[in-house]
Amino acid sequence: MAAGNLVAERPGRARTLDGVTVRVRFAPSPTGMFHVGGARSALQNWIYAKQHGGAFVLRVEDTDAARNRPEWTEGILSALDWIGIARGSYEGPYFQSANADEQRAAAGRLYSAGRAYYCDCTREMVQARTGNSYAGYDGFCRDRNLGPGEGRALRFRTPDEGETRVVDLIRGEPTFENAKIEDFVIARADGSPVFLLANVVDDITQGITHVIRAEEHLPNTPKQQLLWDALGVKPPIWAHVPVVVNEKRQKLSKRRDKVALEAYRDEGYLADAMRNYLMLLGWAPSNDREIVPWSVIEEEFRLEDVNPSPAFFDEKKLRAFNGEYIRALTVDGFIAACQPWLTGTATIPAPPWSPAEFDAAAFAQVAPLAQTRVAVLGEIVANVDFLFLAEPAVDEAAWAKAMKDGAADLLDAAASAYEALSEWEAGALKDTLEQVGAERGLKLGKAQAPVRVAVTGRSVGLPLFESLAVLGRERTLARIRAARAKL
Repeated sequence: MAAGNLVAERPGRARTLDGVTVRVRFAPSPTGMFHVGGARSALQNWIYAKQHGGAFVLRVEDTDAARNRPEWTEGILSALDWIGIARGSYEGPYFQSANADEQRAAAGRLYSAGRAYYCDCTREMVQARTGNSYAGYDGFCRDRNLGPGEGRALRFRTPDEGETRVVDLIRGEPTFENAKIEDFVIARADGSPVFLLANVVDDITQGITHVIRAEEHLPNTPKQQLLWDALGVKPPIWAHVPVVVNEKRQKLSKRRDKVALEAYRDEGYLADAMRNYLMLLGWAPSNDREIVPWSVIEEEFRLEDVNPSPAFFDEKKLRAFNGEYIRALTVDGFIAACQPWLTGTATIPAPPWSPAEFDAAAFAQVAPLAQTRVAVLGEIVANVDFLFLAEPAVDEAAWAKAMKDGAADLLDAAASAYEALSEWEAGALKDTLEQVGAERGLKLGKAQAPVRVAVTGRSVGLPLFESLAVLGRERTLARIRAARAKL
């Protein structure tokens, strides 16, 4: 089945749920970034399909020409790959624009059946009639019997009576009075379908049985269900997962919040940590656990258990999650995971050292120390750059704090004592500096501050004496003396 062909064949080995072959879809718009809320919805759809032996369909809603860029579609595929929804394991990607003929045909059938009518009212005309700038459409053209023409949109004729009941696995059965649903536009004057109709027609074409999506789409659901009914097809089962909010309980916004999955990936979050955390937005595993193997999530997740209340995306908690996942790696796994930040990629900046300056053996020596200290992999550069740069990158605030009165004398004494050491190893380096400090009435913490800044350029970092041992006697002494010369 070729990508781009919207009509999907049903997989032969899929199981059924209440006699229905489960088919879910994830239908993002290419916007140049992949929203973390969308990533959560994708995972929930993916797990639900897997649990029921069904199919996961990826459909790119590309009808907005301004958003129809190949690199943005590739960004969607890449983001899904990263969270474990790999290409080749799902149907698609299909493109909504490929089904335009069927969408137009559906609009025509609705018009022919008297379920839709043409309307030439502008917003200004509606406001003039109602005297209310916030009022919805007033049904003025319902019985004018207009045909298609310039400036005439096609509106769906909503029932005057009764109610539309939505079966939602998370929210029960919310009901909507039909009289309060305005006659909504389903096709523009040029004949192109709007989102509501295109979405329904595509779902019907692809045999979608369950629509799992964000709560923000709930107000559209009665309109879409009316369209399903009018087109003579049984509506899907719905599941509207809770909106994701920031610390102020505002819906996450790309204009205000860090919401791009790619940004977290490039900052150094592990995919396993991210998808574990995303699945906790509105749901929790058994026994008050949070960090659990993915297999447990796949086994225990139930849409019916999702909390409908807004879910707080807590970046601090995500960082803590990620740190736990990093520390759970083997050392070799950690070294491998760090490579993109040690070399640079198309989306991750190159480190401040050149490839020739990087020493893989030296990095391997300090990797176990760094692994316990970084919360995201991107922090590795600042922790180890002193090993690979000819001169350390000095933090001016750290220098000003550490290089006060007495620092010159301490650096002189430390250089002399270190030069005389017979064995260059962490224990001896610590004991020696501790003695130098004691002779000046300083505890080790105070004594090591000027040395740390002189050698690493920073006041915090990896354990100092293990770092000096890896850096080596010659480079350590050169840096201590260079710092002393500036005082």
